[in-house]
Amino acid sequence: MVELEVDNLKVHFFTSTGTVRAVDGVSFSLKGKSLGIAGESGSGKTTLGLALMNLIPSPGRIVSGSISLDGNNILQFNEEKYRTEVRWRQISMIFQGAMNALNPVYTIGHQLMEPLKFHSELVGEKARKKAEDALREVGLDASMMQRYPHELSGGMKQRVVIAMALILRPKIVIADEPTTALDVIVQAQVINLLKRLERELGISIIMITHDLSVISELVDIVGIMYAGELVEIGPAEQIYNNPKHPYTQKLLNAVPRLHGKRTKLESIPGIPPDLKSPPPGCRFHPRCPYVMGICKVSTPPYFTFTDQKATCWLYKEKA
Repeated sequence: MVELEVDNLKVHFFTSTGTVRAVDGVSFSLKGKSLGIAGESGSGKTTLGLALMNLIPSPGRIVSGSISLDGNNILQFNEEKYRTEVRWRQISMIFQGAMNALNPVYTIGHQLMEPLKFHSELVGEKARKKAEDALREVGLDASMMQRYPHELSGGMKQRVVIAMALILRPKIVIADEPTTALDVIVQAQVINLLKRLERELGISIIMITHDLSVISELVDIVGIMYAGELVEIGPAEQIYNNPKHPYTQKLLNAVPRLHGKRTKLESIPGIPPDLKSPPPGCRFHPRCPYVMGICKVSTPPYFTFTDQKATCWLYKEKA
């Protein structure tokens, strides 16, 4: 059972107009469970996933914090050790947008065998057989090896990207918006596929999404990101049934419900802050319906509710 511990992780992008604090002090732990990271576009979700893979693009870099995998701080590894021992072997990623993740000039087989070439010693016929087995595992025929990305539907391409992420049997798979640009039927097929693979292979999935309804039945733990910070985290059932942070409440009220009492869908007024100069205090306070004076000047700590915790001054009496 893999144990992942992220402590006070900060990822900043150093631009000519200022420093963008894309991930600013995120901490969480994961042991044998699956995690969903949700929030609006620009909240730092994808950057967090790329940090776990140590693939932050320039001009960004991890400026502080640690990522421990089974007790080892993997951020202390050099690039060669990270590539050969961590990336794709222990942590892999289903990158956002399968249409962009696949190279249009190479066959599916060529691209499926790339992780084997760079992260293992399998070559030739053994690598080909491994790639064919990976395709069958996600419900595709081995004949797909000879095809090019433009010959596949959106759902097929998404399955290929999933097969690529699983080909070396990693312990953790980061799925970055795996259902984006897919119709609802194919979305359901992809989610069911991930659920089946999670169960059969015993992997932990970190699902990154802006849609809380997508992860409702897939993950054990839900984390809510806003403006580079993890503002609430806890067991999925508690987050959905009793959200504590006003931002989480607003996100859930924007999701249509099939069952229960009909309620009017809500929107969140305003826009997320500029991460080059985030507001003082709670970063959500300019958009929060419960804002108080302390929210504008002091950053709230985590307040704990059994297994659930949230950063909000509404619960300052628990301090």
